[in-house]
Amino acid sequence: MNTTDLWTVATIIGLAVVTVLARSFFFISTRPWTLPQWAQRGLHYAPIAALAGVIVPEIVMTQGHLVSTWQDARIFAAIAGAAWFFWRKGVLGTIIAGMAVYLPLHVGLNW
Repeated sequence: MNTTDLWTVATIIGLAVVTVLARSFFFISTRPWTLPQWAQRGLHYAPIAALAGVIVPEIVMTQGHLVSTWQDARIFAAIAGAAWFFWRKGVLGTIIAGMAVYLPLHVGLNW
């Protein structure tokens, strides 16, 4: 085994140890641990912020540029899905409504 292989193995083991320690830190402590109130309040917004960061660019951009035409099936599907969600508050219905608008426009009209 040459030095590169030993260095690689040592790096992998070191990263594994750091990962295990970081993830088990809360279990190692003997006293109860709570987040500050501001952090708990901020965590309530994390899922919607993550979704917005992933979904919104996918809807309004194509190949790194903003959509320049209104003939984009994704825009109409997002509007239909949002309308369904605000009307019925169901996630499955939101997906079905969005896809029911997206597929005919994308496949049928080639938008």
